[in-house]
Amino acid sequence: MSTPILATKLYIPPPRPKIVLRPRLIERLNEGLPSGRKLTLISAPAGFGKTTLVSEWAAGCGQPVAWLSLDEGDNDPTRFLAYLVAALQTLALSEVEGIAANIGAGVLGALQSPQPPPTESILTALLNEVTTIPDNFILILDDYHVIDSKPVDNALTFLLEHLPPKMHLVIATREDPHLPLARLRARGQLAELRAADLRFTPAEAADFLNQVMALNLSAEDIAALETRTEGWIAGLQLAAISMQGHKDTTSFIKSFTGSHHFVLDYLIEEVLQQQSASVQTFLLRTSILDRLCGPLCDAVLLDPSASGQEILEHIEQANLFIVPLDNERHWYRYHRLFADLLRQRLHQSASSGDEGRGVADLHIRASAWYEDNGLEIEAFHHATAANDVERAERLMEGKGMPLHFRGAVAPVLHWLASLPVTVLNARPALWTTYASVSLVSGQQTGVEQKLQAAALQGAEPDDKTRDIIGRIAAI
Repeated sequence: MSTPILATKLYIPPPRPKIVLRPRLIERLNEGLPSGRKLTLISAPAGFGKTTLVSEWAAGCGQPVAWLSLDEGDNDPTRFLAYLVAALQTLALSEVEGIAANIGAGVLGALQSPQPPPTESILTALLNEVTTIPDNFILILDDYHVIDSKPVDNALTFLLEHLPPKMHLVIATREDPHLPLARLRARGQLAELRAADLRFTPAEAADFLNQVMALNLSAEDIAALETRTEGWIAGLQLAAISMQGHKDTTSFIKSFTGSHHFVLDYLIEEVLQQQSASVQTFLLRTSILDRLCGPLCDAVLLDPSASGQEILEHIEQANLFIVPLDNERHWYRYHRLFADLLRQRLHQSASSGDEGRGVADLHIRASAWYEDNGLEIEAFHHATAANDVERAERLMEGKGMPLHFRGAVAPVLHWLASLPVTVLNARPALWTTYASVSLVSGQQTGVEQKLQAAALQGAEPDDKTRDIIGRIAAI
């Protein structure tokens, strides 16, 4: 039985009436075409403009292009191969002479037989026909991330290993495909564009916001929004849509986060809900961390069945809005807007009772790991987030020198200022430290009152108190 072909899957998406021209990326794509390069991989999370870029390039690259937009049904190897042939047959519609309209007809016949031959035999026959195409051409597979089929991956691997010199393959995907990328990279046969390449530059963001979206924002507002979104195109577009009709755009930009309902809906539908339950749990619970590494994640999650490093590598490969912070792929962080979303969802779970005390426990475990690894400022941060006053006080005082004498004046002062008077009264030494930190930060007003409060609660004058009094007298 023949596979029905939906023609719209073979159409190159028409160019949008208003887009930001990106000659730097068009040039990068052109550089991937010289002889010897088999594959151009465009891999980035949702909303980075992959399809828009590739379709714009395809329209002006000067070579015949076969296009295939993939969907989940293409996980069936027979259907995938049928559409692959159908895409190649569209080359006959180009202006290049000598491309047979019925290329791959024999392959289609074999696929429709009651007992189709092995996939490699089918591909061998197809490749032999492809070699008859007289000129260079490009095959573009869009949305390859929907493919979760080892037979399809194996078929494409075979195709890449035996790719005719005149054929170049382009894959656009939200996550890296299960193809021999390392081998292709080592052989110089792979060109790559990643999220770091696709993100809008400040100039491109300005062009998009003011020319395409007609917002007329100031340079300061554009810079603030570009920083907040980290050049994520969908984030900029969602912000621009939200700003239309707003009079005070500056205030809107200052408050724009991953919890904004447009961004929230997009990230939940396009990213979070597409992940397995275990990955969703990992993302939510590690969102308390400003930086992530495998051992830290292991300590926070206490899940012996999972490896934090392996999950981080999987998340990076899946392009789940994670940013490597070093070349060794040891430390990572989440994209700011994605982190906003994850933290909001985590605290929603906590308030509904699903996580309960769990969020504080996550912070306690993070604090313990940081302390064990000699990172006391980070340990203090998580202790305060857990509202563990005893742990935070101990870390604040430090083993040799208090944190506020080691560059952590602001976080220590912020924490002390946030404590209720009842907590300070219960721990008079905190009043003394509060006075000391205030003095170090240049906030002299109220220092004496803090010392008096410490004395009223029975705190004995010590060297710290006498030092503070002496410094006050010297002012």
